[in-house]
Parts: sequence; C-alpha cells; structure tokens
Amino acid sequence: MMLRKSFSRITWFRKHRKAVVNSSDKKMPNGILEEQEQQRVMLLRRSPSGPKKYFPIPVEHLEEEIRIRAADDGKLFREEFNSLPPGYMQGTLEMANKEENREKNRYPNILPYDHSRVVLTQTDGAPCTDYINASYIDVSKNFFKCILLKKSNTLLEAEFCWALRYCKDHRESHCTSSKVQVSEGCKAPRLVTQLHFTSWPDFGVPFTPIGMLKFLKKVKSLNPTHAGPIVVHCSAGVGRTGTFVVIDAMIDMMHAEQKIDIFDFVARIRNQRPQMVQTDMQYSFIYQALLEYYLYGDTELDVSSLEKHLQPSQNTAPNLVKIGLEEEFKKLTNVRIMKENMRTGNLPANMKKARVIQIIPYDFNRVILSMKRGQEYTDYINASFIDGYRQKDYFIATQGPLPHTVEDFWRMVWEWKCHTIVMLTEVLEREQEKCFQYWPSEGSVTYGEITIEIKSDLLADAISVRDFLITHSQDKQGRLVRQFHFHGWPEIGIPAEGKGMIDLIAAVQKQQQQTGNHPITVHCSAGAGRTGTFIALSNILERVKAEGLLDVFQAVKSLRLQRPHMVQTLEQYEFCYKVVQDFIDIFSDYANFK
Repeated sequence: MMLRKSFSRITWFRKHRKAVVNSSDKKMPNGILEEQEQQRVMLLRRSPSGPKKYFPIPVEHLEEEIRIRAADDGKLFREEFNSLPPGYMQGTLEMANKEENREKNRYPNILPYDHSRVVLTQTDGAPCTDYINASYIDVSKNFFKCILLKKSNTLLEAEFCWALRYCKDHRESHCTSSKVQVSEGCKAPRLVTQLHFTSWPDFGVPFTPIGMLKFLKKVKSLNPTHAGPIVVHCSAGVGRTGTFVVIDAMIDMMHAEQKIDIFDFVARIRNQRPQMVQTDMQYSFIYQALLEYYLYGDTELDVSSLEKHLQPSQNTAPNLVKIGLEEEFKKLTNVRIMKENMRTGNLPANMKKARVIQIIPYDFNRVILSMKRGQEYTDYINASFIDGYRQKDYFIATQGPLPHTVEDFWRMVWEWKCHTIVMLTEVLEREQEKCFQYWPSEGSVTYGEITIEIKSDLLADAISVRDFLITHSQDKQGRLVRQFHFHGWPEIGIPAEGKGMIDLIAAVQKQQQQTGNHPITVHCSAGAGRTGTFIALSNILERVKAEGLLDVFQAVKSLRLQRPHMVQTLEQYEFCYKVVQDFIDIFSDYANFK
C-alpha cells in the first residue's frame, strides 16, 4: 500500500518466502492468531452490532479517552476495534488469485487489492511477472525490485529474516541498521538503509512504546527528503506493519491538527490493504504510543547538546535549568505503580522478606528461585530482572539481604549464574543496618547448600573488589564471583563527582566481558534509589558510546516500569546528568569512547 504524505510515500508488503505450517502457534488472548509461520491468517470477525462511528479525539482529551477505553479489561478498546471494516468491500483480488501468483503469497487470505497493488515492469514480456504481494505496486521475481523501481532508500523490517550480505551493520537497543548496495544491470547502484525493529515480542505487543517511538524517529531522520517510498514489512504485512504506519500518521496529524483519528485512519488504510492493524492489542498499543508521545515528547539529546541543556545561557536565570530537571523528574511520578502486579511480593509470607514494603518486585519480571521441596513461598526473593542497553534481563536489582534472606540471595546468585555483584551501600549507615554482611571477612561461611569462601579483598580508590569462590553441596564444580563494593556514596545525598561511578561501571563491564555476560546483581539497601541510578547510568553511557545519544528521562522511566521507585530522588536524577557530562568531559574526543 502507498500512503501519500508530505515527507515521503510508504509501501507495505509482505515477505516473499513461502509460509511454513506450524501446529504449535499460540493464540492471542482475543482469539486472533498474530502473524506467525502458518498457512492462513485468521481473519477478524465483524462486530454483530454493526459498525459504529468514532470521532476524532483532541490531544488534550487523549489521556482521559484511553482511561475510559481501558476500563473493564479494555472492553471499549475491543468494541471499537471490532467495529472496523475488515477491508474494501468493492475491492477485487484478481491478480493475487491468479494461479501463477498464488505461490508468491505468504498467506492465501492476505492479498493486495488490484486497485492499490504494486505493479512492476514485466520480465521478458511475461504477463504475471509484474506481481508481488505488496500494496501500491507489485514485483514478482526480485525482493528488491520494487525498491529499485520506486527509488526507495529506506527498508523497514519488523521480524528476524536476513537474506543478503550487508555493507554495514550496527546494533542498537531496539533495532539494527544496515546498509545494502543494490544494483540492476548497468544502472548506477543505490545504497538502501535497512532498519530492523528487534523489540517486538513473538506474541502480543512491546511492553512499552518507547522503543517504537525511538525507532520511528530514526526512520524519519535517515530517510532523505528526495527518496521514494519507505518500504515497511513484517510477515503478512498487515499487523505490525499497520501499527507502525498508523502511529507515524497520527503523530503527523497530532502536530498538524492537535487531534488524532485512529479509527477513521485504520478504516481508510484497510481500503488499500485488508486487515491492517490485525489485533485489538495492536490497536490499543497505537493509543498508548500516541499518549506517550503527547505526554513526554522527544527527550533525546545528542552528546554535543548536553552542556547547553544543563547550563543556562546569558539570557537564562541559573535556577531555570534546575527547574527544567525538576519538571522532568516530576513527570516520572506519572509512571503508575502497578500494585495489581505485585501479588506475590504482597503475600504475608513474602512481606517479611522486604526491607521497604513500598519496594516490591512486579510479578511479570520478578526473579524466581527454585522451590524447596515441601516449603511454600521459597521461590520468592525481593529482586527484579532489569533490561540492559543491549541485552534483556541484563541486571538483577535487589535489596541488601536481611539476616533471614541471605540464603535466598546466594541461591539467586548461584541459580542465575551471576558472576558479578555490585554493592552500593555500607553495611551500616547512620548507625542503622542497611545490608546484612552476606560474605565472610575471612575463610568461608555456609548458607543452606551454598558455601562462600573469600579469596581476595582489595581496595582501589573508592571500590573494594572481593573475589569469592562459591560452591553448592550438590555440585562439585565451584564458581568465581566478584563483588564490586562502591564506597563513594555518602550516607546523605549523592557522590560529589562522577568519576568514581564511571570507573565502577567500566570495571563491571570488563568483568562481564570476561565471564560471559550473565546477569549482574546490583543492590543498595532497598534496591531502588542507588541501584536504579547505577543501572540507569550503565545503560545511558552504553548508548552514549554506541550512538552519541542520551535520554536520561526515558532511561529512568523505563526502569520505573520494571521496578518501583528506581532513581528515587531528584538529586539522583540530576546526578545521572552530571555523570554523563563528566564522562563526555573526560573523553572529550568523541572517537575515544565510541
């Protein structure tokens, strides 16, 4: 399908590889199979009550409208989605249904309409070689032929499938970008950029729309104004593809008209390619992405603009910068704590294992231990998996062990093969226990079935580096674990400078590279404030090195969606900016740290 817009045209098409029947495909919660390797995509049923009219939504009412639709487990979202027409009732599918073209369709019931199909030049005069399952213009023989014909410079991909050897490849947190040189005959070659969104799960939709919005921004920034269509595809070219297209179009509408009209737009693009936006989960995800964009906008910065962002100009009062960061941090309070997803941690038996009862792991990403035989609730520890910049579940954020949870702590380290522990608190601060000393000062100590033997204890600057040999009674093979104990965090406030944190992060990364990148266990006392600050900075600095970009706000917001109260105070939030600025100052030549 081709959507005509001021900045570009967009072509949607499905992959040309034949479908593979897979009997193990899972159904979505609403009973609709998402785009999987199956013979036929289940088509959506029309609402028995008939179509309804839904009106445009002014952007200032968007949050309230989403709240209304999301009530009662999303009942009104489903009702609105089911009121959409499946496609163009007068549309014909003659070319797609020709016997010669059937093998070119991944799914026999996801076909391009004749009036909007992509039509290519024929090969050697053969009549059916102008067909490809793509809406707006068709190609048959060569996957890249429609790009050459229509002068596309950007190719978007929403699932894993690699067919060519690329000139250049770059991996980021949510996507990979590749350069492909495409040529045809004696014509001048063209460089095509492929952007591959890698954060879409096998089933459902992404946990947060942040990655998709960043991906969309990159697409627009890389597609030159003189280029032809942007080619967008997933598997069938309707579900994830349609979701991307609608978000893109509605953001433009938001800017131009201060309103959005998702229902009408999806209905219109289904007249050009059937079943665009395939599930009600994708439909509601569009709303979530637009609300995210409206509430928070674009908070991404280039490293070269950070100093200007933090320092007042001659015409700006110095306190305005602080007010700006205060406003950013205040917006983080809009991240709702999902108490309904803390059921396990709020069980009476598990509440006793919490240092701070307000900081409980969410059920969906809590660290699960093996259950002790005959002992209920022994699979629980107050710990959360947290995503890293390049790797899902790269960190484990946890509280400082209590005397009665230290065995669980070491079970977690053993069972999840952690080789690195980061400690950001002292055992005692202001004469209060912040963390039980879970390691021996000398010799060895045993907790349950795990024995911890200290092998070395070295102090370098503000970091104690302790090496432990841990063994399990059921496993003769020992394992080396290194603890980085950071002493540079004062009892009150934040560190005076950022170099100590930069050195700590560098030491941890070096250790990880040597031990296989298993989860890093990070703790302070409650496992939120200092722990969140360390993890946020680890992710932020990784992105600065890889992309020359930073987004402190979204980095912290992402953590708070995974564990409550991560980066707990305004001081800690401001400290994140300070450390990044110190990092850039230390490595002022960008080439030194890229």
